[in-house]
Amino acid sequence: MRTWQVRDVMTTDVAAVREHTAYREIVDVLTGRRVTAVPVVDEARRVLGVVSEADLLHKVELLGQPHERRVFTGRRQRAARTKAGATAAADLMTAPAITVGPDATLVEAARLMTARRVKRLPVVDDLGRLTGIVTRGDLLAVHLRPDADIRTDVVREVLHRVLAVPDGVVDVEVHDGVVTLTGQLDRWSTVRLALRLTAQVSGVVQVVDALGYAVDDAPMSALRAGGATPAGIA
Repeated sequence: MRTWQVRDVMTTDVAAVREHTAYREIVDVLTGRRVTAVPVVDEARRVLGVVSEADLLHKVELLGQPHERRVFTGRRQRAARTKAGATAAADLMTAPAITVGPDATLVEAARLMTARRVKRLPVVDDLGRLTGIVTRGDLLAVHLRPDADIRTDVVREVLHRVLAVPDGVVDVEVHDGVVTLTGQLDRWSTVRLALRLTAQVSGVVQVVDALGYAVDDAPMSALRAGGATPAGIA
């Protein structure tokens, strides 16, 4: 069963700047392309860092303030003052860049964004060269998949190919990404697997369990826990 990857949703027409690109030119790129950040690349398009609106705004924020050194200043304040006085991308960028590969799943990319508190990830190949960029909005695009496409994947990939369930045994309904499975399978473990795999289909928001089973092969640990359900399954 194929899971959507970063390559499926990333933007490949990426605006990028070089280390020596001037402050004003970076502003022009951001406003002209209607983006909030650009990767900084070298001559081989290897990603060195990222310049965002936040990096550029330090110059506006600290405009006209005295630049004398202060004894009690934190790392962030010092970095902000450094960027406020910078005029080229090499001194404005946040480095090293947090990047992702095109084969990463959308789940992996989302977790990386959350863990590193970033809104976008440059996509790089095995040599670190820029091939695209993926944003939070791009990751949400998977949930724009039509219900009919989601149902087709559940029926073909989960029920037919993986579980070998014949037609007519399980009814699959999809509404706004919510999948309802109705019917009866052979075992409790088969039901659990069907629910778990369905939840992994790209675009599924939730799985509603309306399945029964003929044989209860649940392990004692599951019985004691009251038959725990996989995440995203109701």
